[in-house]
This record gives sequence, C-alpha cells and structure tokens, in this order.
Amino acid sequence: MDIYRKIQNVESRGHWGIKPSLANPTALLEGLGHPEQSFPAVLIAGTNGKGSTGAFMASALRSAGHRVGWTTSPHLVSPTERIWIDGAPISLETLDRLLDEVLAAEARLGIEGTYFELMMACAILAFREAKVDIALVEVGMGGRWDAANALDPILSVLTNIALEHTAFLGDTREAIAREKLCTARTGRPLVLGDTLEPAWIQPLLECQPRLIQASRQIAETLAWDHSVVQGHRIGLAGPHQLSNLGTALCALDQLRQLGFQLPEEALWRGIETTRWPGRFWQVPGLDRVWMDGAHNPDGAAVLARHARSCGVKPHLYFGSMGDKDLEGVARELRSIAPLSITLAKGENERYATAEALLAIWGEDLRVLDIESLGQELRQPCEAPRLVTGSLYLIGDILRTMGIAPYGSD
Repeated sequence: MDIYRKIQNVESRGHWGIKPSLANPTALLEGLGHPEQSFPAVLIAGTNGKGSTGAFMASALRSAGHRVGWTTSPHLVSPTERIWIDGAPISLETLDRLLDEVLAAEARLGIEGTYFELMMACAILAFREAKVDIALVEVGMGGRWDAANALDPILSVLTNIALEHTAFLGDTREAIAREKLCTARTGRPLVLGDTLEPAWIQPLLECQPRLIQASRQIAETLAWDHSVVQGHRIGLAGPHQLSNLGTALCALDQLRQLGFQLPEEALWRGIETTRWPGRFWQVPGLDRVWMDGAHNPDGAAVLARHARSCGVKPHLYFGSMGDKDLEGVARELRSIAPLSITLAKGENERYATAEALLAIWGEDLRVLDIESLGQELRQPCEAPRLVTGSLYLIGDILRTMGIAPYGSD
C-alpha cells in the first residue's frame, strides 16, 4: 500500500471526538517498547496559541544547541508537518516507515487507534529514533483523554482557556479548564499564559503542580507584519504573539531551572528566527496576502484588534468549518471594517455551507470555491488581503496553489 493510501485509510478513522480512555495510546507505547521513556517531554495545552508557543520554544532550544522533537496539529498541506525533528518536518518516507511500525503494533495488540493516537505514536517513535534532547508535545483536544497525556511531562504549559469543543469538553470555561489541566503533574511546573490567574486555576486542579504565571510585562512595538520585543524583531506579528512569546519565555526559564542550557543570546536568536506558517503569515510569492487560522471568537477578536491598531483595512476572505461559532467570529472580523468580504466554500463536508455563510455575512456577498480563490490571490492587489477562518481552509488553498509552507517534503 502506498503512503498516500495508507494515510487516507488512517485519516478515515476520524479526527474528532473524545474517547474517554488512555488505554489505546498507553497500550501502543507499551507495545512499541516505551519510546516515550527515551526523552524528557513538555506538554502544551490550551485553546489558542499552542502552536505558536511551541514554535518559539522549539526555535529557541535549537538555537541553544539542543536537538528538539516537536509535534503539532493540525497540518496545513501534508501530515508530515505534524512531526518535527530539529527544525524540519519529517519526510513522507519516514512517516511511511513509522506508520508501518505503529500499525503492526496495533494489529498485535488487537486494538484500533484513532488518527490522532496513531500519529502521536509515530511522533514519539520518531523522537526516540532521532535521539532528541527534549520533545515539545502539543495536546490535541482537551487534555484528560488526549493521547499526549499518556506521556509523563517534566513541564506542562497551559496557554489560555476559551469556549471550544463544548460538546466534548463542557460548556463553561471552568469545565474546559479542568479537562486541560489534567496535563499537569504533581510537584512539577505548570506554566500559565498571562491571562490565566493562579487563583482561578488552583481550585480546578486535580493534582498539585507548581503554578507559574507568564509575565504580562513584555516591551512591545507592533506593526502589521512583525513585532519588536526588547529590541529584537520577531517575525510573528500581533498582540497574541506577544502573549504566546511571554508564555514561551516563562516555559524556557523553567527548563533552564531544570538544567537545560539556554544562553540569552542563543535564546533570542531563536526567537527572532521563529516562523509559523498559517498564523498571521505573509505568504511568500504572493502579493500582499496574509493568512491566519483564527477559527473562534477569541482568535478573531485578537486578529481584528491587531488590524485596527495598525490602521490596516484589508480585503477579507473568510471560510470556516460548520461546527464553529460562525456568528461570533463574523462579529469580531466585521470590526476590521474590511474593504471587501469574500466567502470561501470548500469541498469537505465539514465546511460551513455557502447558505450558512451568506445567512450570517450577507446575501449579497461573493462565494468562491477554493480553486477560484487561489487564482484570485495570485493576482496583484494594491491593498492587503487577509484569508482567515480555519487552518483547514488555509491548507486547502495552499495545496490547490501548489505552495509548500515549509518547503518540499
């Protein structure tokens, strides 16, 4: 079976929902010889900002000379983007070989893992094989029953809490926080993003970690396409990235206290060179096109606030999955006062329908399919263009346009 068919078969098991058990990921790790015991791990949970926080941390650690494994989701174009070794996604050939090993273990054990569980097992195998010094492991949905929680982290990070996946995690911030806080461990540091007050978090915990809140005091200069922090030009723009950077710096300080060598000069060199496609990202090779995966009201509010603070009014292109808070996201993005609004409809059944989008945004707006949208973005434009609403939308556009966000596999 070729790798593309193999990935398609694994993906068909489904991406969403929560299986209230860690039995499968735990059994897989045991069946694979406990690869998770070969390296120290950091778990990164939260509603928004997990990927950006991980990107800052991975780049800083690499700059300081550490060999870093990092797993993140979702991917934009290729599933190889979910597993990183030393600053680059693994190859398709490597993923093929890892999947074979994981699927063989699954068959021996007589279990059937989810897509996320199998990909997590592949990542952990890859980290053992690469002899990483540390692994940064992004939690998928929630935390309590997430496959990432089968690991025993030396440090946990919680970026923020907002309403998301309420059918699975609960319909209050407190309920969602309880699920995500299960990634913490007694006696070990838990770094909280700057919006999370320890006094609010403490009663929600089921264990007793050491709580450390990230600083809110980061000197900042904001521009549409970058931020400047303490004299360092950061390639990730927006106030949300300054918050993510603060969380990452706090987590890196904890790793320093745990024995990791992180000289300031090397740390900031890594921060300056951090890149994270799809997150307020200026697309190389396209004229004045930015893409951001904001998919909930909180993310859209931060994006809109950044546009307003910089005085930028872009042409807006919006598409989303149908299970999101479409009205809440639309309300925030309208505050940008965009020059125009174009709606995007994808082929996947998870996309919001054209009818649903028009009902919220306005019946007189254009709706483009992904291919037509990609063709339009290739044309020059005097004003900036912002594509947002879903990382899946961004991935589909890039795939259609033949743009590899991280280079070729």
